[in-house]
Amino acid sequence: MKLKGKSICMPVAHEFEDVELLYPLLRLSEEGADIVLGTYQASFHARPYFKDKPITGRLGYPVPPVPMVEGRRYTVKDILSLNVEDFDAVVIPGGFSPDILRREPKIIEFVRRAFELGKPVAAICHAPWLAISAGIIKGRRATCWISLKDDLVNAGALWEDSAVVVDGALITSRCPDDLPEFCLAVIAALTLSQSKN
Repeated sequence: MKLKGKSICMPVAHEFEDVELLYPLLRLSEEGADIVLGTYQASFHARPYFKDKPITGRLGYPVPPVPMVEGRRYTVKDILSLNVEDFDAVVIPGGFSPDILRREPKIIEFVRRAFELGKPVAAICHAPWLAISAGIIKGRRATCWISLKDDLVNAGALWEDSAVVVDGALITSRCPDDLPEFCLAVIAALTLSQSKN
């Protein structure tokens, strides 16, 4: 278990890409990481939204994940109550959730601060939207879902068409098909930071 003792925050709001939450949650917890799903209850999309509605992915998967038991592989906490210093990495699922997350200044600051502290910040598919808003993309190599390429380039990133791009503490991938490489890069980054301690 390469990540035993490591804590990872996964910020999530409505309309996340279901597999981009579930795959890393399972893969990283399999390596011993403590996963906290940092939830943000807001929505700006056409699906009906009401107070206390469970956060759901684009394909309808809920948070907390059912039938997984909270406390074994993950816990769920309001992201606005979390301290970035308590985590070793931030892993951001894609879908439309990052577009919701980046409208909250405290979440933008959470991601920016994690990066400033040298903690790995991993963003897949549409998740670089949040990295752009956090101001951590400029001058860095990165990738994303193809429709976000212009967003990354306009934010000053050096875009690459690769399954995973690692530039310092920034880890990015394009799409669900890249999840194996994405998770391996997160594991490698956290294992490297562990060996430095």
